[in-house]
Amino acid sequence: MTETEWMRLTAAELRERAAADALVIVPVASLEQHGPHLATGVDIVLATGVAARVAGRLAASGAAVVVTPCVWTGLAEHHMDFGGTVTLDYAAFAGVLRGIVQSAARCGFRRVMLLNGHGGNAEAVAVAANAFSVEFGIHVAAGTYWHLAGDAFAPILERQPNVMHACEAETSMMLALRPDSVRQERLAEAHGPASTRVEGQPSALTMRRSFKAVSASGVVGDARVATAAKGEALLEAAADRIAAMLLNPRLWE
Repeated sequence: MTETEWMRLTAAELRERAAADALVIVPVASLEQHGPHLATGVDIVLATGVAARVAGRLAASGAAVVVTPCVWTGLAEHHMDFGGTVTLDYAAFAGVLRGIVQSAARCGFRRVMLLNGHGGNAEAVAVAANAFSVEFGIHVAAGTYWHLAGDAFAPILERQPNVMHACEAETSMMLALRPDSVRQERLAEAHGPASTRVEGQPSALTMRRSFKAVSASGVVGDARVATAAKGEALLEAAADRIAAMLLNPRLWE
């Protein structure tokens, strides 16, 4: 099997990947509260897991690819009231991403994908990717894995159409990847409202508020029906959709 992890490759091997026009995938996540039943590293585990599966599909197709270690902290101010959360401000977050992308460019890589796994980072990674493309003269794409999966998740889930927070989807994927991070005895408490928006707030209107004001449990959605089988199906669906997108040669012209 072709090695895809940046940190497991030598500098010489990475120079060879850069010369082969390898895509660099940068998983981006957050360290934050995920309700009463999930450990705080959910987004790190899931962003890393999706990135690894995407890279495996790309490598199997013959495409050159490497995956950096996960950017483990992001924009999580809205979770701070619960504790157990680490957050950056936008300047620090964008600065970390900028340093990683600039380093990849200096190593000779010409294509980078910021693969996000935390809702609070979604707008920020898009803005950063556009700025880095201009600054460094390389192709930088960005997207949040469940947005990129589109309608592929809905048929797998019972009570929601896509990822929410500490929900059926995230809990299922954690049961598939890191079941030791799921507190099964607390699953009965793992439910909350179906949206972070107040009544009358359209999806097109962005307005950040404390998660504690939205959900007393820290959960949006219902994790009580989560299963490892659903999680495996979600991870596979995300990897299939995202790998197909990234293999499109028109994307990198």
